[in-house]
Amino acid sequence: MNDRAPLAGLSKTTPAPALAPRFRAIRAATEALAAPLSAEDCAIQSMPDASPIKWHLAHTSWFFETFVLEPHLPGYRVHDAAFRVLFNSYYNAVGDKHPRPQRGLLSRPSLDDVRAYRAHVDAAMSALLARPKLASGLNGLIELGLNHEQQHQELILTDVKHLLSCNPLRPSYAQAPAADEAAKTPPLAWIAFAGGVVEIGNDGTGFSFDNETPRHRQYLNAYALASRPVTNAEYAAFIGDGGYRRPELWLSEGWDWVTANRIAAPLYWEDDGGKRQFTLHGVLPLGGGAPVCHVSLFEADAYARWAGARLPTEAEWEVAAATAAVDGNFVEDGWLRPRPLRRDSMPLAQLFGDVWEWTQSAYAPYPGFHPAAGAIGEYNGKFMVNQYVLRGGSCATPRSHIRATYRNFFPASARWQFSGFRLARDA
Repeated sequence: MNDRAPLAGLSKTTPAPALAPRFRAIRAATEALAAPLSAEDCAIQSMPDASPIKWHLAHTSWFFETFVLEPHLPGYRVHDAAFRVLFNSYYNAVGDKHPRPQRGLLSRPSLDDVRAYRAHVDAAMSALLARPKLASGLNGLIELGLNHEQQHQELILTDVKHLLSCNPLRPSYAQAPAADEAAKTPPLAWIAFAGGVVEIGNDGTGFSFDNETPRHRQYLNAYALASRPVTNAEYAAFIGDGGYRRPELWLSEGWDWVTANRIAAPLYWEDDGGKRQFTLHGVLPLGGGAPVCHVSLFEADAYARWAGARLPTEAEWEVAAATAAVDGNFVEDGWLRPRPLRRDSMPLAQLFGDVWEWTQSAYAPYPGFHPAAGAIGEYNGKFMVNQYVLRGGSCATPRSHIRATYRNFFPASARWQFSGFRLARDA
């Protein structure tokens, strides 16, 4: 889930009468996520992969202005022509864009100016949504913009976490909820799935991005999935057994990455032993029963090899999750960190929420995939290279945003997202 995420293609969409309250709720949720932050917090970019919170607030408004209001609301007045370049992300067909690594240099416009921009766009969108009938296909385009904004809601949290972690004061974003109840993590079990021809991809029910389509057939050998994600305690055992010092466990590129960057533990662990971690609630005890988080594909793959297992393919994961309820620890719950398994939800626990789960599948087009025409189709096919698929959502994902067919994607070295993994093996 990044600002290169797929922004084109959808199936059945929200009916027009329901769009206005949904639009207001999602826009308000974005504002609520930014509310605990100062103007200084919102202006800083901690690394090229992250963006200032101010930029997220503006870019999500830019989307509605550029793709919805300008073409579809007669008489619409552009708020500021310069914003077309400043807050364009990767839409080459729209025109020039400010370089991504330099977004933190945009001291102007101010945060107040950006919030005025959001208010201007919201007022115009309210006028558009008050119309008795929307133009054909426009409700789908607006729903696309709302899902795009939900992606940036998660990015606000992942990016501000990285930002605050760079501060030696170790500040917290929000007050921590009460401590998790003490619960014994159930032993890992293996859940078997028969092989054969399966169908994956969105079936036309509800919203989807175009990278979830078309629905198609794949053949799977019989396999088994772990009943839950790998935990912090289990990952600490991998570290204790010299996991980061054993080249035989690592992909070649992963070993080069570990040695070049002196990686010895997941991102945000305060020490190699894993006793404390930096969270959006400040520095807290690690919690051995919680799913391990902020690991790269390289780390997930090395652990799987150490454990005598492997990572699942995205098709294996989707088939296992297809009939599961979308239930778990999401951003609305307020924990903003993975939680230990709190109840017996076997056979497969924590498929949704808590941590995005790495798969071994390269992010590639499904058979028969065709990107949408025009600028709106840019953020998909052209990024289907050198990335891997993650599934299931995280503790920073909005609950209404996730589904079993959702394909998130990142490079193998990325770990500032809430990324974890569960094991798989051949049956």
